Amino acid sequence: MKTRITELFGIEHPIIQGGMHYVGFAELAAAVSNAGGLGVITGLTQKSPADLANEIARCRDMTDKPFGVNLTFLPILKAPDYPGYVQAIIDGGVKVVETAGNNPVEWLPMLKDNGITVIHKCTNVRHSIKAQEIGCDAVSVDGFECGGHPGEDDIPNMILLPRAADELEIPFVASGGMADARSLVASLAMGADGMNMGTRFIATKEAPVHDNVKAAIVAASELDTRLVMRPLRNTERVLTNDAVELILEKERESGAHIKFEDIEKEVAGVYPKVMIDGDMNAGAWSCGMVAGLIDDIPTCQELIDRIMGDAEALIRQRLEGFVAA
Repeated sequence: MKTRITELFGIEHPIIQGGMHYVGFAELAAAVSNAGGLGVITGLTQKSPADLANEIARCRDMTDKPFGVNLTFLPILKAPDYPGYVQAIIDGGVKVVETAGNNPVEWLPMLKDNGITVIHKCTNVRHSIKAQEIGCDAVSVDGFECGGHPGEDDIPNMILLPRAADELEIPFVASGGMADARSLVASLAMGADGMNMGTRFIATKEAPVHDNVKAAIVAASELDTRLVMRPLRNTERVLTNDAVELILEKERESGAHIKFEDIEKEVAGVYPKVMIDGDMNAGAWSCGMVAGLIDDIPTCQELIDRIMGDAEALIRQRLEGFVAA
């Protein structure tokens, strides 16, 4: 299948593995890229630019296909060593960067001057248009269904994707609620050029996370995610657990007066405990509503092959059949 996204990134299938904290390591990125998609290393999971350089080198040893690095620009006073991370990406010969968080305009010249293609994650149309205006090559349009940070507008993909298609000239991928061939075909029908999957790729054999995490995703339904930190306007969709329910209780009790410090124990520094140690009640961790569509743990190759085979059948048989009829 050829789309503007496959052409832009030089990949076989229009499927991207989004950057995920303590999930996007070389093992998963290489597996996705080897299966024909675009694997992505999560830059800030690496504690330093030198660590990121090592992770890029590890990924190079595992695949000769294109892969990317996610770089999230955080709105905090003590920022990570972004110049160092960007330089590690450049020195590592990576040609695709997925940016997220704050506006990446400050870093675009350095990236673009080194032949790097930039796709920026956006949760609404106005930010997507801004990404296009500042020179991003593509955008990932994240609907309200997505795990992690869905923004504050609460627009689901059935509305958001067609609106993005109406406004954008650059290619974009659909993100949030993406799990299978139906997700891909629907996204293409609404104007996207591919899809970005996060939660679905956690539940794969190559994802370097604890088996408890994968089992929790398989066991979850579409009703098992919660929105936390909404009063702080830093909304995050997470899988429910004891810590998450405690956060929600604190938010109800404190209302508009709640401070980050009130829930810091439940949200700060929990990812290693969850993803590596498998402590499923350690705190809040990002998970999409799409967990309700996930009921197995395939390899990345099996998953992507299944998606692409089923997508072709959907297009050639079910959809074409309606037109013929």
